[in-house]
Amino acid sequence: MQLILPQECVGAMMKLCEERRGIYKKTDYLGNSGRVILVYELPLAEVIYDFYDRLKSSTKGYGTMDYEVIGFRPGNLVKVDILVNGQRVDALSMIVHRDHAESRGRKLLLRLKEEIDRHLFEIPLQAAIGGKIIARETIKSVGKNVTAKCYGGDVTRKRKLLEKQKEGKKRMKRMGSVDIPQEAFLAILEAGD
Repeated sequence: MQLILPQECVGAMMKLCEERRGIYKKTDYLGNSGRVILVYELPLAEVIYDFYDRLKSSTKGYGTMDYEVIGFRPGNLVKVDILVNGQRVDALSMIVHRDHAESRGRKLLLRLKEEIDRHLFEIPLQAAIGGKIIARETIKSVGKNVTAKCYGGDVTRKRKLLEKQKEGKKRMKRMGSVDIPQEAFLAILEAGD
């Protein structure tokens, strides 16, 4: 891959290429024009994801790239499954490099946490590789004040209502289902940073 960019953006682009598992090859300066050609070998999966957008933002729109496929190499890839309330959601599963699995899973869970509405029970969101959980977020439950109409008097009545609510939440968590809105899927597909 050849990257043509202004000299003042070389550091940012080298950092971006290193984050994307790039292998540095060479640097060429284009005379006194203040432009540089960086040559890197990058996995195509890293280029496809959002490399061009990051290149344009890092170089203030003055950078450009040219790439060609030079061959195939084995990669250390894993499938990251997303679990919502203990149930695997196949539509959210992704294949990523093992080095980036935890960070990508965590970002996806944070976006999902913003999009799914709160329920009467806690909803665990998990990213897993095989049977191993690598990231977790929790959507807190909506609090309903069952003791609002109990003022003063005996404390045992309040405790009884709270225990009854606790049992109801346990039962609801076992049988309750979580609807993931269409907007959540669309928000997750947006690359972000």
